[in-house]
Amino acid sequence: MKNLKQQFSEPQRVAIEHHTGPCLVLAGPGSGKTLVITHRTKNLIEKYRVKPSNILVITFTKASAKEMQERFRKLRGTNNDPVAFGTFHAIFFRILMYAYHLKVENILREEEKYKIITELVEDEDLNIEDEKDFVKSMISEISTVKGDMIDLNNYYSSNCSNDVFRSIYTKYHKILERKKLLDFDDMLVKCYELFVQRPDILKIWQEQFRYILIDEFQDINRVQYEIIKMLAAPENNLFIVGDDDQSIYRFRGARPEIMLGFEHDFENVKKVFLSENYRCSGKIIDAAKNLISHNQKRFEKDIKAVRETGCQIDFCIFKTQADEGKHIVADVRKYIQKGLKYKDIAILFRTNTGQRTVIEKLMEYNLPFHMKDSMPNIFEHFIARDIISYIHYAVGEGQRADLLRIINKPNRYIKREFLRSDKVTIDQLKGEFTDKRWMIERLDKLQFDLKLIRQLSPFGAISYIFQGIGYDDYIDDYADYRKIKPQELYDIRDEILESAKPYKTFEEWFDYIEKYGEELKRQTQV
Repeated sequence: MKNLKQQFSEPQRVAIEHHTGPCLVLAGPGSGKTLVITHRTKNLIEKYRVKPSNILVITFTKASAKEMQERFRKLRGTNNDPVAFGTFHAIFFRILMYAYHLKVENILREEEKYKIITELVEDEDLNIEDEKDFVKSMISEISTVKGDMIDLNNYYSSNCSNDVFRSIYTKYHKILERKKLLDFDDMLVKCYELFVQRPDILKIWQEQFRYILIDEFQDINRVQYEIIKMLAAPENNLFIVGDDDQSIYRFRGARPEIMLGFEHDFENVKKVFLSENYRCSGKIIDAAKNLISHNQKRFEKDIKAVRETGCQIDFCIFKTQADEGKHIVADVRKYIQKGLKYKDIAILFRTNTGQRTVIEKLMEYNLPFHMKDSMPNIFEHFIARDIISYIHYAVGEGQRADLLRIINKPNRYIKREFLRSDKVTIDQLKGEFTDKRWMIERLDKLQFDLKLIRQLSPFGAISYIFQGIGYDDYIDDYADYRKIKPQELYDIRDEILESAKPYKTFEEWFDYIEKYGEELKRQTQV
């Protein structure tokens, strides 16, 4: 074995040579955390004579666990070390298998979970436009209740009424119990309950895993942490590696504050800071440090770049997304002219919103591209479908389904029962309200609005639907009903408006929508 002082930086060496007791390793991006974990595992075996079977290494993804294991085996030069590498779910399910004789067939598949929740949502007969998003939100909330160990009666839903959420949650678990299935969150909850109820079983696993190493600790949730605390006791040989500034999965239940409180939960914690970044240039490090410094609750760090200073970072602000798209495409063309290859250029987005304009410009200039992740088609969003239905009905191509979509957006207080026939017109609707003058006036206004839409450009028509007809009011009401921020829907609205600007006729805009959708489908098949 080479001298550790020659191989590693001083902080890396200290972390690798750590033997017993709790240790907190603050590892910034590109600081060699995987190297530290694998070498520390190797050091435990070779220097401290720890049995490989007594070591547990936990990561957050299956791919990370496999990569960590392969690097460790290459380091050791053998595949025979029985060190346990796995995700929280894999390790905890392994424990449940021994205790309850479970099989892989007892794990609920994600597509089956989605189907069950969808059916339960439909049974509640809610007025939900974005059902797919709502179902995903419900699944996320169910996961939060379990991951944060919240009493169901003390949880307040951010997507629907508390009664509706509790009803869906309860029915969902009754279905799982009947089918003898566990979802991924149940693996954590059931393992926690097992350790609390069966100290004898807990003791067996404590003796099995006497040394525990955890990667990406900033992404841990409450129930995972409670299990780990029990499993690590009484020796507390717990070696955690992470960076609180890199926690971006709070929406999935991650609790970075757990890492911040680690030193209070354990006595005599050794703290190591891997301050050298081996991946990025100095300019990138300086910009990142400047941004991160604004975080209020964090471990103070001073990251240093090992590599050269690097090129300057350009920071641009644009008035519109279209301007941003033009600038990005211009930069791509400039790089190609300088001799770079398309495969050497990457465009990163923080969210799905805003990608359309860049894709549009890439298509316009026939620049080849490939998307790493599938992107939802904005024109399949319910707001876009509503706008298209308004236009279809205005130009005389609308069907009953189109009138159903728009009749109460904004609310005109027209019940669905008045639209029961296969073919229904606004004039026919007026016949239902001969004794209600105010309803006739509303329908007259709708007819006037539709006639006006027919005479406008796509951009003008869409603007009028949002502001003149009052669809913006519907957005506000729906956001309030769904307990979401109106701005999330306004971003969609603005994207739809922006898409229509270049086109003079509805036919041209619809043709663009079709080609855009075809390109997204093609990208998913690449």
